[in-house]
Amino acid sequence: MEFLTFSPENHCISESLDGSDGDEEEILVCGEDLELNPFDGLPYSSRYYRLMKEREELPIWKEKCTFMESLLHNQIVIVSGDAKTGKSSQVPQWCAEHCLALRPRGAVVCTQVLRQAAVALALRVADQMDVNLGHEVGYSVPFESCCTPETILRYCTDEVLQREMMSTPLLNCYSVIVLDDVHERTVATDALLGLLRAVLAARAELRLVLLTAPHACSTLQRFCGGVPVIRARGTHRAQAVFSCSAHREPFLSALRLLLEIHHAREKGDIVIFLACEQEIEKAYQMIRQEQSNLNPDLGKLIPIPLYPTKQDPTPKLTQDKQKHGKKYRRKVLLTTSSGESLIWTKNLTFVIDVGVETRKVYNPRIRADSVLTQPISQSQAEVHKQILGMSPSGKIFCLYPEEFTHREMKAEIPAKVQESNLTSLVLFLKRMDIAGFSHCDFISSPAPSCFLHAAPGTEDIARTRWHRFSHPAGDHFTLINVFNAFKAAPASPTQPDFSSENWCRDNFLSCSALSMAEVIRAELVEIMKRIELPISRADFGSEENLLSIKKALLSGYFMHIARDVDGSGNYLMLTHKQVAQLHPFSSYYNTRRIPEWVLFHEFSISEGNSIRVVSEISPHLFAELVPQYYFSNLPPSESKDILQEVINHLAPVSATKEEQKTANDSKENEEFPQTPTEQRCVIQ
Repeated sequence: MEFLTFSPENHCISESLDGSDGDEEEILVCGEDLELNPFDGLPYSSRYYRLMKEREELPIWKEKCTFMESLLHNQIVIVSGDAKTGKSSQVPQWCAEHCLALRPRGAVVCTQVLRQAAVALALRVADQMDVNLGHEVGYSVPFESCCTPETILRYCTDEVLQREMMSTPLLNCYSVIVLDDVHERTVATDALLGLLRAVLAARAELRLVLLTAPHACSTLQRFCGGVPVIRARGTHRAQAVFSCSAHREPFLSALRLLLEIHHAREKGDIVIFLACEQEIEKAYQMIRQEQSNLNPDLGKLIPIPLYPTKQDPTPKLTQDKQKHGKKYRRKVLLTTSSGESLIWTKNLTFVIDVGVETRKVYNPRIRADSVLTQPISQSQAEVHKQILGMSPSGKIFCLYPEEFTHREMKAEIPAKVQESNLTSLVLFLKRMDIAGFSHCDFISSPAPSCFLHAAPGTEDIARTRWHRFSHPAGDHFTLINVFNAFKAAPASPTQPDFSSENWCRDNFLSCSALSMAEVIRAELVEIMKRIELPISRADFGSEENLLSIKKALLSGYFMHIARDVDGSGNYLMLTHKQVAQLHPFSSYYNTRRIPEWVLFHEFSISEGNSIRVVSEISPHLFAELVPQYYFSNLPPSESKDILQEVINHLAPVSATKEEQKTANDSKENEEFPQTPTEQRCVIQ
């Protein structure tokens, strides 16, 4: 099929996505015993009962009693469901029913990744609850809010709730917080999930509900601990039809397949998952242009573009039945892999999946986003099949061979926190630190350490390899050993073909993390040369060099100090008196020597209260370098008393040294003219 040129006509979406006719007249139930809506106190309309029948047919509905019981007795509940099982619309309503019984009555907030999804869900849920949008049910998205202080159920984007947490860290106005689409792993959702653990500890009455796809359920369970999981599966499993070979132009192949389905006269709406939003616009124009060449007896194709990043929600306009009469009209929803939550049509029968996507990945070396076109993940491909779970005759046409799924597709897409510019996240966490939330546990760390998790059965081999890099001064110095070995490994004269990746794999190290460290180091050296800051050759291993590194670490991480209080490795932190043990990756973990005073890089609650990247320091060095304001504000403890004694001991010595230095400087000024001293920086 040959497609003509684009039509210049400005398009306007004139189709609603829910498949309703839009001409029903709502009539209030007549009779003496009217059932009243507990949310607004008014009698239910007849539309409420019709929609209730549709709600009861959703796969998630049969789990309502189990969910309500779990919500009553647990702070965290995970709901794992296939796409289009009703979890995003029904679970928040059940949470609102839970809040009705509370005194004082709290509110429910449900986050969405896409602003269009937040608005569409608020509209749909307000209709199902038989209340007015903007009163009992509302939404808040960037630059637009449709709710009141009395709103009991509010849909919003995850970024909006993140900003709200900056002003009210404990989110006291909410009794239930629902994080939807947790499997999308956006930066805002991951940050909220990490910080809400501390909020739950401070508010025993608060409830957190996590809505996710099945493939991410086990990860969330490990992160949250032993919490109940409610599972919902689609009613039907879609029939998958794979291509015999990969298509050179999957975009045009998808449009040709669309016309083949339409000419075959098989009823049902169609979703096409394209690679990017530019292809959505291109496909929309081409389908509109081709419409004039189609046989009118086949019915009309109605292309509906669904842009995941478009700022304005898709308009829902009424149908002109007099104009179209009873002629068949087939909706064609055009979106990308990240637009699954925007699909609401009831009559969906076919899915066309091109199998690739265009994604932005932040490159810290050039401080810019790189645009990559690559295969979608296996989990995304599975979600595309699940969309047809309500259709008994649904088919998904995959424009790639079945072996492509296992050979080219990753199991899951990386978390956004590992591929994004984290400037705004750092500022947000800094604000939360000021508010008293000094730590945020991430499911996936934004900046991994260089050690890889060993596969089951290879843990002992990995520890043996890592032990070769161990340094007695601590983990920070061990990391320097690893970095130096990484730089020297590819240049081995005995193994000229031995690459960095092979060396890292053999030693259970992350090549990407070490390569990034090399890039960052090169950038720092370049900056120092540009500002003409003198650089001397590193003398790693000497006593003077080790002391200089410890001073540098302590100057920046003086808030991360802990002390072994009982001689058995139970470290009490000076700032907030949390107790933790050494992480198994620490070079001290497998040795009998346990340092009393340590500086640590990370404190993790999710891994059994452990501190990572640990190096020994002395209380004398602490007393010498730590600012007085910080020490004065430390809570009373035995550790603080020990440090105070050290400070008192150092005070007269420091005064004597200062007097001697002043006298010597006076003599030098008399005998020699003053010349500026040159300080040299040591780069490891």
